[in-house]
Amino acid sequence: VRLVESGGGLVQPGGSLRLSCAASGFTFSRYGMSWYRQAPGKERELVATITSTGGSTNYADSMKGRFTISRDNAKNMVFLQMNSLKPEDTAVYYCRGNGYWGQGTQVTVSS
Repeated sequence: VRLVESGGGLVQPGGSLRLSCAASGFTFSRYGMSWYRQAPGKERELVATITSTGGSTNYADSMKGRFTISRDNAKNMVFLQMNSLKPEDTAVYYCRGNGYWGQGTQVTVSS
């Protein structure tokens, strides 16, 4: 099983980023997927989840209305569109599925 995140970087407050997670080694379309994040000195927290078909999504309260999780089962990928980014969104963002974690991608929101 392999989960590889990409798309992180440095963005100004109010900006947007789209994270991607490429999955391999398991039947991707059978599993719900999640994004988590971990800020320096803080515990890892759930950002968003999506069901195996993409028919249902859930978000942490602080991300509702700003973040959108989606997936493409034909390409074995899950995405996180992040808009209206705030400095407090700075963290390493991780993809999770089938009990496995990706290596993470750094998102830094700063002017």
